[in-house]
Amino acid sequence: MSEWKSLLDQAVTDGDLSADSRKNIDLYLSGTSSPVGGAAVQELVEQKAWQEIDDRFFKTLAFGTGGLRGRTVGRIITKAEQGEGGPLERPEHPCAGTATMNFFNLKRAMLGMVTYLLKTWSGEGRPSIVIGHDTRHFSRDFAETCAKVCTDLGVDAYLFEGPRATPEISFAIRELRADAGVCLTASHNPAHDNGFKAYFSLGSQIVEPAASGIIGEVNALSNESYDAKPEAEQGKLIVLAEEMDRTYMDRLRSVLLQPSLLESDEKAKIVYTNLHGTGGVIIVPMLRELGFEVLTVPEQDAPDGRFPTVESPNPENAPALAMGVALAEKEDADAVIGTDPDCDRMGVAIKNEAGEMELLTGNQIGSLIGWYRVKTMFDLGWLTESNRSRAVLVKTLVTTELQAKIAAKYGISVVNTLTGFKFIGEKLAKYEAAIPADKKGDYRSLSEEESRKIRLEYSKFFVFGGEESYGYLGSDFVRDKDGNASAVMFAELAAYATSQGTTIAGLRDQVWEEYGVHLELGKSIVMEGSAGAQKIAALVESYSSNPPTEIDGGKCISVKDYAKGGFYDEEGDEIPAADMLFVELDDGRRFAVRPSGTEPKIKYYLFGESAPGDVAAGRASVTAALDSLWAAVEKDAYERMG
Repeated sequence: MSEWKSLLDQAVTDGDLSADSRKNIDLYLSGTSSPVGGAAVQELVEQKAWQEIDDRFFKTLAFGTGGLRGRTVGRIITKAEQGEGGPLERPEHPCAGTATMNFFNLKRAMLGMVTYLLKTWSGEGRPSIVIGHDTRHFSRDFAETCAKVCTDLGVDAYLFEGPRATPEISFAIRELRADAGVCLTASHNPAHDNGFKAYFSLGSQIVEPAASGIIGEVNALSNESYDAKPEAEQGKLIVLAEEMDRTYMDRLRSVLLQPSLLESDEKAKIVYTNLHGTGGVIIVPMLRELGFEVLTVPEQDAPDGRFPTVESPNPENAPALAMGVALAEKEDADAVIGTDPDCDRMGVAIKNEAGEMELLTGNQIGSLIGWYRVKTMFDLGWLTESNRSRAVLVKTLVTTELQAKIAAKYGISVVNTLTGFKFIGEKLAKYEAAIPADKKGDYRSLSEEESRKIRLEYSKFFVFGGEESYGYLGSDFVRDKDGNASAVMFAELAAYATSQGTTIAGLRDQVWEEYGVHLELGKSIVMEGSAGAQKIAALVESYSSNPPTEIDGGKCISVKDYAKGGFYDEEGDEIPAADMLFVELDDGRRFAVRPSGTEPKIKYYLFGESAPGDVAAGRASVTAALDSLWAAVEKDAYERMG
């Protein structure tokens, strides 16, 4: 045994390294084809960087229902991984590890997905998979590797020529009638992360039974090797470029409800930033085609996986939009729109009544867009008293109840799902399937007007859907949250405000005055690495086994532990068991707690509302009540962790 492997064994004996990490190092070294994997591990051992090694190997990166996500650049970058590049450049190789995002885990994921597809596919010719990627480190390399696995194993691969938004991959799957899809992205995570997001034939993320089938195939693989089929049996590589962009943009035009708003000489002025990501490919030309005045942030226009102008490319955070806000103040713009690297999430800042730029929360953005779309569809006569029972707004359980109140006023239904847009996509698939076959024909080729009429007659018409984490959808031709469509919907909201002689802030206050001020507070406790994962698991178990009975002076009158199952949504469909606790207090405040599915944190969602009427007073009282509740919830969490 080599000396450095003996050091690993000694580290386990001394308690510096977990036994699981030691076992996974052998698994990785025996299964990887990385030219530098062994050298990288040896370097870390010789440095005695036990915490780094443990964080990289404490688990195998399990393929879940959302795919994979993890670090692709280590906290410590070894010389072997850095390769020929300079210290400020991207490492030449992704970081070695079983708990990290690298070719070892990527190829196993793709192999498992292709294997499942080939076992279950019954069409003619060859199955096909759409592959896209964002601007992150290694995204292009990963995408090309996925395409090669597909073609080697007899599956056609549609590969986008360059970075594209995640929702366009969803659209392309449906448009091309492909059998599955993959997007290489870690969404809004920090620059050191990357991921593998899996879709199936309907264009939404994988759900049961496909999820368990694919996960089983992936987890059965211990290495990344495979035998390619003979050349005559291999799949084809088809490159997707401007033609697909144009098709997608033509369909996006239908998201705009009132094109006449843009005929006025007085137009809303929008500042947009893609935060070095993919959003600029579609959003800027789309908004300009529609007639909006759009300015971009030059320093953030260029795709760059380092995201050099922001600490985190997350548009819900004020620092990420700071450059956009500065430009908006300089140019007297009405709103700032920012999207994350894969352009599925959208954050905004608006000019308030005092003329200052103010960030909106994800709940406020979704509520305003949803309110405008429901109201406008009635104004246009699309929705009426006779058909409104077939209209539906879909939201997640941890999204504001303001949206439910808006829907109730207009007499349309609301459905709550678990967190994750795949569950909203699952509802859209259900509504499509409910249309009689002899009525829908080739559903995907129908125009928005045609499909709306059919859904309102035979099924459910999806008016709007969203989640508090800045993801929204206004149509069903995409089956994931869509930052491109969100930008169009929000820009239209800005144009509507201008046409009414007010601002978006003014519209928000009108809604609050009518329905009561609804405020939400989103908080997280971050715990990274193997030790953090253990703490998160223990805290989740604590909430389940010992739920709170009283907090911040309020009695807990309802505690729903979704991990135990047995819950059903408004349509009678069973809600899958999930690690989430939802608590209601007797004073009207509520909070939910759940571990993040994509980041090393446990997330808290706090809700409060006032009676309709005085907005200023309601806002002040609810803000104070939520601040007080969080102080109590946070204190309780740390006490639970000891």
